Amino acid sequence: MQAYSAADLISPAIQRTRWFLFHPFRWSTYLKLCLVSVLTEGFSGNFNAPGGGHAHRTGSTASPSIPTIASPYFGLSPMEIALIAGVVVFSIGLCIVIFYLITRLRFALFHCLVYQTREIRPGWELYDAQSWRFFLLSLAVGIAFLFVTVLAAAPFILGFYRIFRGAQPGAHFDVGGFLSLFLPLIPIVLLLMLAAIAIHVILHDLMLPHMALENASADDAWFQVRMRIAAEKGGFLLFTFLRIVLPMAATIAAAIAIAIPIALTFGLFGLVAAGPDGLIAKVVVALLLVAAAIFVGLSVGGPIGIASRYYALLFYGGRYQALGDLLSPPPPPASINNAPAIS
Repeated sequence: MQAYSAADLISPAIQRTRWFLFHPFRWSTYLKLCLVSVLTEGFSGNFNAPGGGHAHRTGSTASPSIPTIASPYFGLSPMEIALIAGVVVFSIGLCIVIFYLITRLRFALFHCLVYQTREIRPGWELYDAQSWRFFLLSLAVGIAFLFVTVLAAAPFILGFYRIFRGAQPGAHFDVGGFLSLFLPLIPIVLLLMLAAIAIHVILHDLMLPHMALENASADDAWFQVRMRIAAEKGGFLLFTFLRIVLPMAATIAAAIAIAIPIALTFGLFGLVAAGPDGLIAKVVVALLLVAAAIFVGLSVGGPIGIASRYYALLFYGGRYQALGDLLSPPPPPASINNAPAIS
């Protein structure tokens, strides 16, 4: 497959997406593929820094007081603490299981797009070992990134805590101290965002094909990717930029295009819900609203996700021959019988 620049692959990615989803078109297949696309391409995680505090208390200064666990935040019975811990552990385990299943779906969608099949099961079963290895790699990278984020944010969190904790009711807020912490935090947040984008592209767009097609280890896949990036830094930089910007622009354009029909539809449902007084009618309208929202989300997010994945595959397929030969098989060698005669 010929290596094209990142800007030249936008139209081929759209054309392949149109063929994959609409030729032939079946609602069941279309919604199934869009659901897988939304789960894999649209899935994201939010890391929320824990925070907290308690009101400033004044009391006797006759003797120094030592903080105890008698705070309202810790005034829980052992059974309540055990229940909370169990819920937290269960939630973490559930998130890990969901993350693994989404990883399996990533490989299944990769198989569908590369081999031009609309069946999810073959890819789900074929890449069992590869998806497990990729899941462990992604989990390790995510934990390491979270650790770095916490280390980078810890001084600022403590500084903000001291500023807000030390502010007395009615006293002048320390604007200078706040800005001295907030302004240096901006470039750090931007650097972390850029690092997260780079990690996402390297893992899912570049390393995953090596691990899927060659059953490569994480080290071998990273070596292959690093070698190709070093040989074409500008091309990969443009690809990363367009890989992030194009889905955002497509989502905004789609939202603007369907804004009026969506507003009319939801307004109509709202009028219907406001009319009858029966609880059953209101529940039915609410369910219809939820179904309409899911349908719109799949119809918009699904094609955008598949086009984004095709865009990444076509770009890297021009740099990775094993992938490129599957996306655009080379013509068969000329038959000896059809060869021109030698005079």
